[in-house]
Amino acid sequence: MAFELREHTADIAVEATGETLEETVAAVADGLAAASCNTDEIPPDTGDRFDLTVAAESREALLFEYLDELIYLRDVRLELPVENRVRIRDQRPEAGDADDEEGADDADDRWTLEGSARGVPLSEIDAREVKAVTYSEMRLEAVGGESGSETAGWEAYVVFDV
Repeated sequence: MAFELREHTADIAVEATGETLEETVAAVADGLAAASCNTDEIPPDTGDRFDLTVAAESREALLFEYLDELIYLRDVRLELPVENRVRIRDQRPEAGDADDEEGADDADDRWTLEGSARGVPLSEIDAREVKAVTYSEMRLEAVGGESGSETAGWEAYVVFDV
């Protein structure tokens, strides 16, 4: 799992990769923390872990909702979420299931993310405000293996408004 910060006009972008969807989403969240401050200056022993859960109708929407919730929790808790961990459940029905009918259930909870992060008090770091996550240029996709049929990993690109 890895991320890189990318310059983006007046904003900042995070490009992340991982072997799994979960690793990639967690890497984007770690990139959000890095966009907020110099992560080398984050004290290793401060802050407690907290949990969060979000749901959405697609993987991309789930990524957006997760990052949006991290920004909201940062502002409410006055803590920067670092060392992000996620678990994602795809709750879409299998083809042929009774729920696999168009409009059978609300689609807003087909994907669920359960996450945790260590909240570092903002008073302990010199943080820059990241205002919001954007859908602008957002990309979250599986990367094909050598044969083209297997997934070799995941890539994500997310732009943040600063």
